[in-house]
Amino acid sequence: MFARHVASDTGDQITAILNQSGATDAIALSGGFPHPDTFPAGALAESHARVLAQPAALQYGPTPGLPGLRDWFSGRLGRAEGRTPADGELLITSGGMEGLGLITRSLLDPGDRAVVEGPTFFGALVGFQRQLARVETVPVDGDGLDTDALAELLRGSTGPAPKLLYLVPDHQNPTGLTLSLERRHALIALARRYGFLIVEDVAYRELGFDGERHPSLWALAPDVVAQVGTFAKTFTPGIRLGWVVAPARLTAQLARAKQNTDQCTGAYGQLLLEDYGRSGGFDRQIAASRAFYRRRRDVMTDALAAHLPEEVAYTRPHGGFFSWLTLPGNVDTVALQERALAAKVSYVPGRAFYAEEQGGNSLRLAFSRVPDEQIAEGVRNLSGVLAEAIGATAAR
Repeated sequence: MFARHVASDTGDQITAILNQSGATDAIALSGGFPHPDTFPAGALAESHARVLAQPAALQYGPTPGLPGLRDWFSGRLGRAEGRTPADGELLITSGGMEGLGLITRSLLDPGDRAVVEGPTFFGALVGFQRQLARVETVPVDGDGLDTDALAELLRGSTGPAPKLLYLVPDHQNPTGLTLSLERRHALIALARRYGFLIVEDVAYRELGFDGERHPSLWALAPDVVAQVGTFAKTFTPGIRLGWVVAPARLTAQLARAKQNTDQCTGAYGQLLLEDYGRSGGFDRQIAASRAFYRRRRDVMTDALAAHLPEEVAYTRPHGGFFSWLTLPGNVDTVALQERALAAKVSYVPGRAFYAEEQGGNSLRLAFSRVPDEQIAEGVRNLSGVLAEAIGATAAR
């Protein structure tokens, strides 16, 4: 009945994972949602009347985005990244997922190769699988994507090179890891040598905790990089806004593809963001959000250090929303979900973040939305479940 590209869709699994975050009787360390305390509700209420007074607010807009927002955000990219998009290189989207979807549908035919990190953001995996792409995985370590392993994959391949490589180089979802500067340059060299597009997802780039920030891949190599971004973590997810900045030939094609989806991103939200951005509120709120999430990261990693069984490894991210736990190889985190929920805590099993059957002994925790005291309580509850499972498997 259904088309091939949805017949084996994993969307139901992802929906079930995210629904755990709405459970009222469990501490939801599963969903990577921004905290409502970081939303600029008061500032947006002040902007409302100014924005509604503009004729464009309730009308259709140009597909690439409203000129005022593109002008403000281009300037901000120039200040933040050291490079300003040229004419035709910036497209405003209805969230980061739309940008990624437009790239996927514009570049990938069934059977085309797409390379991802292992693990990677499961929303990207679903998009590639729906396009019937051939998804290949390169592992990560403490410095992010293993570019030596990528080079080996590319050298050993027969047939056409991959069309694209997707990664989250800054404070990655799900591991929290960041790609080193050396590997950024190595990845760019490989992209130019083998002719594939790097799709750089910068969803968490602005939320670094220690002040150190490597150049974005797009700023280093705009000829081979498409940067996909979202304002969900830095503005509000309720107003669906994101962007793609890429070579003009690609963004022109993305704009054509967008005309067959939503035609244009909502003008009202674009005007609200522009008004907020030009007031200086956007940058002030990002600074406050960094401190807000840094404290929550500290609460979670302190609790992990205090309560996790010593056999469990975890990441201490320098930004973003997540920590990644790795258990002894014979512990199945999918099978442990029911026991964790019985202990009033939820997580996302690691298998959701892999294209192949991997990650069975891993899981993702999010510290972004739950209250501080519940972070520590949830880690204690989960640690008891993990200790019992590790003990049981060791006794076999």
